[in-house]
Amino acid sequence: MLDTAIIGGGLCGLALARSLKKADRSLTLFEARARLGGRILSAVPATTGEALDLGPTWFWPDTQPLITAFVSELGLSTFAQHDEGAVLHLTEADKAPQGFAQQVHGGARRIAGGMARMVATLADGLGEDEIRLGHVLQKVEDKGDHVVLTFRVDDAFLTVEARHVVIALPPRLVAETVRFSPDLDSATRDAMGAAPTWMAAQAKVVMAFTAPFWREAGQSGNAFVTHEQAVVGEIFDACDASGTKAALGGFLSFPPDLREAFVAGLPMLMDSQMAQVFGSAAEGAEQLYQDWALEPFTCSARDRAEPQGEHVAFSNPLLRRPLWDGRLYLGGSETATQGAGYLEGALEAARRIDRALARARSEEDDMVLPEGLSINAASLARFSAWVATLNDAAFEAYRVRLNRALATQQREQLTQRAMLGAIEDIYERAVDMLDTLPFDLRDVPVEKGRSALMSDVQLPFRDFIQTLLDDIVAFNRTSCALSNFPGEHHLAKDYVQTILRDVAAAWRDFCLAANRRLLAKAEAGLAAVDGLPPGAGPRKGPILTSAS
Repeated sequence: MLDTAIIGGGLCGLALARSLKKADRSLTLFEARARLGGRILSAVPATTGEALDLGPTWFWPDTQPLITAFVSELGLSTFAQHDEGAVLHLTEADKAPQGFAQQVHGGARRIAGGMARMVATLADGLGEDEIRLGHVLQKVEDKGDHVVLTFRVDDAFLTVEARHVVIALPPRLVAETVRFSPDLDSATRDAMGAAPTWMAAQAKVVMAFTAPFWREAGQSGNAFVTHEQAVVGEIFDACDASGTKAALGGFLSFPPDLREAFVAGLPMLMDSQMAQVFGSAAEGAEQLYQDWALEPFTCSARDRAEPQGEHVAFSNPLLRRPLWDGRLYLGGSETATQGAGYLEGALEAARRIDRALARARSEEDDMVLPEGLSINAASLARFSAWVATLNDAAFEAYRVRLNRALATQQREQLTQRAMLGAIEDIYERAVDMLDTLPFDLRDVPVEKGRSALMSDVQLPFRDFIQTLLDDIVAFNRTSCALSNFPGEHHLAKDYVQTILRDVAAAWRDFCLAANRRLLAKAEAGLAAVDGLPPGAGPRKGPILTSAS
């Protein structure tokens, strides 16, 4: 039986596989295609011999720290996207484009040799027995202590058993193509179906030339075509780092059905438009074309049918919950808290699942701690590990309270009340958890009524509120039920500040209660040492006045 089965060989699945392998964990990665990479796809034109990206092309170091660090860690060379020169804008089909000066790509960088270099580097780090291509997931079954996967491999079916399963695929595609037994809850299914797959219904073309004639003319290669007959709506410079291996890239304006209707004449139409924008030097280029709407392992029927709206770079937090008691996880870029749809989001999702799997393994091993830890250190480590599991519970408590308020037709302070109630419940559980852990507090200082262990008790909650708030904001913005409550659907800054003031008060109450428990444990311990009943022993400090 596998320890972890990863479904999907895009960046999320490959990054997770790399991390698990470094931790010496057994894994197998299953990919439906005959290649790895998912939406990452580079092709090599005969004209230049330089790989050109037909999928993701850029990353932004100023706003995307994960992919920036990851590329550096892999030792890949990068270069800045060329943006210098005039930008062309064609607004009417029968007129010449207008030029203007503008930086378009905002500090974007590209990987030398194409994004597929990253995929190849990640694949090289895995063994041949850890990658299975041509495996199309059909069914996922929960067996209580493990999961059974059914794949279609050519014309046959294969079953695989695993303790943990990660489905690193677009959630909307999974919702349409994979059967679950038992079925996923309706809220999770709705969240999966409502998550658009970024760029899934788009098409991209890259054209290779013998020379970068646009640069020689003082143009950046960036162009926008906005008239009604536009074929390629956005164009960019796709040259290599040296600028000598010339290419232009572009995203098509035609929707999927129109691309299919004009499929035979599409190369001629794209060539003609390039010539109209850049002049006769752009005619007759070698074209490499990718229509992602025709990719069954990328684009769902719903993605194809719905027009692409404004890109929302976060997801419904229901997509990030461990399912089936931690045996099943949803991954892929569209499940990310930030950067959903981008390479950044794929890495964030991989990191989230990697941490969740590590916590699950610790629980399965009854949290084996390093030898030599003191009683207090061991108890604090257990407390910290327990707190790390609370965000999912807190968010679920928020969702239950919110749904209850909506069902009873409450209309005021819905988010504020539900979030505060969920947090107060969690803090109460945390205080009770401290009571269950053994501590030796005889030599722990108490200053001004505050136990010296309080800093260690507070530390695991460092990111708790921010993570929960991020999840709540994302959930509210993706909730159809809250669309009739504008103030709750999009939380205003002053409303968030009001919520945070309530949360701060709840935090202070928790700190006071936790400190009282530690002082009571210390008093009981000293009383036992002195042979006195609890409550009769000496205190090491005055009665608590503040622990925050």
